[in-house]
Amino acid sequence: MLLRTPEQTSMLLWASLLVLAAPVSGPLATVPKPMISLQPPWTTVFRGERVNLTCNGFHFYAPEKIKWYRLYSGRQRPSETQGNTLEVRDSGQYICQVPGSLPSNPVHLLFSTASFILQAPHSVFEGDELILRCRNRGREKLTTLRYFWNRKVISDSNKSLDLLISRASLNNSGCYQCTGSLENNRVLRTSLTNIRIQELFPRPKLKVTDSQPTEGNSVNLSCKTQLPLERSDTRLRFVFFRDHGVILSNWSASPELQVTAIWREDSGSYWCGAMTSGIHKRSLPLQIDVQRIPVSGVFLETQPQGDPVVEGEILVLVCSVAEGTGNTTFSWHREDTRESLGQKSQRSQRAELEIAVIRESHAGGYYCTADNGYGLIQSEAVNVSVRSTPGKRKGLVAAGTTGGTFSVLLAVALLFYCWYQRKLGDGSLGDTTRRPLTLGPGVSFHPMCPAPVELQQLYGNVHPKERDLVYSQIQIIQPGEQAEGNTFRTSLEDQHASIVYSEVKTQLRDDSAGKVGSKDEDIVENYKDVLLM
Repeated sequence: MLLRTPEQTSMLLWASLLVLAAPVSGPLATVPKPMISLQPPWTTVFRGERVNLTCNGFHFYAPEKIKWYRLYSGRQRPSETQGNTLEVRDSGQYICQVPGSLPSNPVHLLFSTASFILQAPHSVFEGDELILRCRNRGREKLTTLRYFWNRKVISDSNKSLDLLISRASLNNSGCYQCTGSLENNRVLRTSLTNIRIQELFPRPKLKVTDSQPTEGNSVNLSCKTQLPLERSDTRLRFVFFRDHGVILSNWSASPELQVTAIWREDSGSYWCGAMTSGIHKRSLPLQIDVQRIPVSGVFLETQPQGDPVVEGEILVLVCSVAEGTGNTTFSWHREDTRESLGQKSQRSQRAELEIAVIRESHAGGYYCTADNGYGLIQSEAVNVSVRSTPGKRKGLVAAGTTGGTFSVLLAVALLFYCWYQRKLGDGSLGDTTRRPLTLGPGVSFHPMCPAPVELQQLYGNVHPKERDLVYSQIQIIQPGEQAEGNTFRTSLEDQHASIVYSEVKTQLRDDSAGKVGSKDEDIVENYKDVLLM
């Protein structure tokens, strides 16, 4: 014969109850699982007292018959009530059930015959107020009470019969007992009562839709936990963190957080927290590694496209990538010198570099590079051609440009040489009055001399003396240019002239015979702003 303990017998009876309670067809537990509350709230009372049990946790849409089950000494005794309240006077475990629901959790009641008892509530969750009460059946007054927790004194008072723990924690679980002293110094002692503080909600667990998302994609974070049925109306608040306390959201009632676009720098350890009534719990960390797509398909294009760019217009170099996420560093270069024209770093697959005023010197090949941390990728070179503006003069005036002393001396020598060749071609000095220098027909020029030079005499900014030759501007007229070349611009707009002089003052002195001496021919008193190209 197989012998069972009362506890084993009780478990078997409750298991059979669950089977019998299941409906024949349809889903099980179409109504939420009910729970039982007690009034008064104590699970231990004196024999002869009464306790009202209430079956809660559902809404009555119509009068329903509530089934009650009492299990005592291995016997199961069912009963029915029209309402959801049952008055009991006998010890045992009680369960209630409504049609279509699972049975409630059992409540154990003890109607004691002892003269001194310790009363405790049916269920206590962390964060709840825990009240324990010692009661004496007789009329004798208690003078002193002592409460013990795991055989240690935790309260010694003669003023209150109750022990109050304002905010219970899991650490308050254990065996409780109290002793009381009567006026005749008689000491009463209760039996040991085991009290288990229930967890209000377990440690939350962080879940993510993708722990290795690709840059730019959205990611959903969920902070999962569960409240017990008895505390289903408790409001939890949630918060999300990354790494060393980086707050991703404020405390809110939503257990969900959506990161609309996640990036490589967002990789790290994530966790969430849940809180209510001073109870804080945080999840274990979850690692999220964001994947970056390397750049590829680097391409350079120009705006405007196709035809040569007109000198003086704006040229835009557009560098783009077919793929690539995160911050990308774009750089533009000339193909011949490989010098960097500019660099930009931005979270984009396209970047532009603008050359405000294009010149003929800008013609040539260009390319760009892109890098987002996985290596630099270079585009194919694009050739840029520049078309000069029609009728643009070939002369420029500039001061202080490169060339140094050698350029100045060479310019002076070439000027003097050409002047001397022209005088030889004329055959004599001729008239040296102040007028523009013109050359007669049939005069030939030395190949090293530039095209015919027209010297414009300006008396407004010089003070000529007798037999001085003063020229404040010299303009080189290229073959084929029209009369529009008569207007001379003293700026750096044109960089195509061979030799440019902005001001030349030459003083030639004749001898007593009225002829120019050989020494005078070599005298050049002042040359200004000379540019040799």
